[in-house]
Amino acid sequence: MTPFRKSAVRLTPAAARRQGDATRLAMLVLGREAAISFMNAPNDKLGGRPIDLVIESEEGRALVEGALAEIQYPEAVPVKE
Repeated sequence: MTPFRKSAVRLTPAAARRQGDATRLAMLVLGREAAISFMNAPNDKLGGRPIDLVIESEEGRALVEGALAEIQYPEAVPVKE
């Protein structure tokens, strides 16, 4: 039996809630596999991995939710000329 990693950082309740909420939203918008990729891949537009951003702060959560809204509702995003 493999022991659990002892060096794993425990999330605060607020960080865990942000992570869960953002991940659920990503899964609704993108589907399971695409959501896992989106949340874990570096995103230049966001300035980091979405999962790290949502864990870090409410501001990060807002950035990630905004990016998901742009994916879900591209017609609502102003066109840059």
